[in-house]
Amino acid sequence: MKKIPSASLDDLSGPYDRDGTTDDLWFLPGPPEDEPAFLPPGPAQEPTEASVLDEWTRAEAGHAARLARVAGRLGALDERLKRGPAGWRQRLALMEAADLSWINGGRVAPDRLALWVALRVSGVQDDTQALARLGWAVRRLGGGPGPEAGLPEFLGRHDAVTTDDAAGLFTERAGAWEQLMKSAAHLHPVTRACMGYHLWALAGLVHQGDGLEAAVTAARIAASEGQGAVFAPMAMGGAVGLRANGTPDARLKRWYDGMDAALLTALRHLDQIDAWDARAETAMARLSGRTPPALRRAMADWPLLSAPMAEFLTGASRAAVQRNLAWMEDNGLIREMTGQGRFRMWRAMV
Repeated sequence: MKKIPSASLDDLSGPYDRDGTTDDLWFLPGPPEDEPAFLPPGPAQEPTEASVLDEWTRAEAGHAARLARVAGRLGALDERLKRGPAGWRQRLALMEAADLSWINGGRVAPDRLALWVALRVSGVQDDTQALARLGWAVRRLGGGPGPEAGLPEFLGRHDAVTTDDAAGLFTERAGAWEQLMKSAAHLHPVTRACMGYHLWALAGLVHQGDGLEAAVTAARIAASEGQGAVFAPMAMGGAVGLRANGTPDARLKRWYDGMDAALLTALRHLDQIDAWDARAETAMARLSGRTPPALRRAMADWPLLSAPMAEFLTGASRAAVQRNLAWMEDNGLIREMTGQGRFRMWRAMV
């Protein structure tokens, strides 16, 4: 029998043998599968100042057409208020503050707010603290130094907002927010106002659980380059721009759209008041005395007017005020709004 060489035995393969390579060791267990991580995630990395500014810069560039439209309408409002009577600013400030009252968790009617601002009069059912805060909003929206003069001075707050010493004092938080706003000087004031409003809570500046101070500060920043308009209205158009959700791009889009609607409302209202004032001046020209023109100006300055308010604002007697109010109502210039015999309020028939 012929002997098979030993070297040839290694070349023989059986039915269960592979090709002899070690690349595919089919009889060994596979690699362990990746197990899910059950450990809690670590602390999220806080965004840097540069990254925040870049996001808002890109968002502004993406909505250039909306910004141009809003800036044009804001310029038109500024021009109207610059050549109009000073009472128009007071009127718009009252309307804006009343529409911002929902931030406090309740709704304050314009007549209640007007009574509080003019006479510090409140009803039994009124929240005196809420009226006081809205009165502050009316004063800040009506004039005076803006946030650029110093945020603590503008807000009238110098105390710490928390008892936690590690969180820092209010002045430190306000300084950090102001520094960030200065770094965004390349942005349009309307865009800076939106950024400042939405970064207000992150800076730890929320006071008494609402955003009234943030909205008033943003309104003043948006109109900081104007000569007639003290603030840029936001709540008159429904306050859609004040919703705090979404990316900076989505928030800025809502901000532009909301301010555009509010500016249209303000401009339309001023047109109506201007036309009413001209009509009332012509109709009351035949009346003698100083009470009729003073009452007409007060009616143009305030959305709603009561007899005690008119007496206080005009310096006339109660009888003269009542007589002229009755004459204006009979001639279709004003309308009584309460429908009751006492504590009545009138508004101009625009």
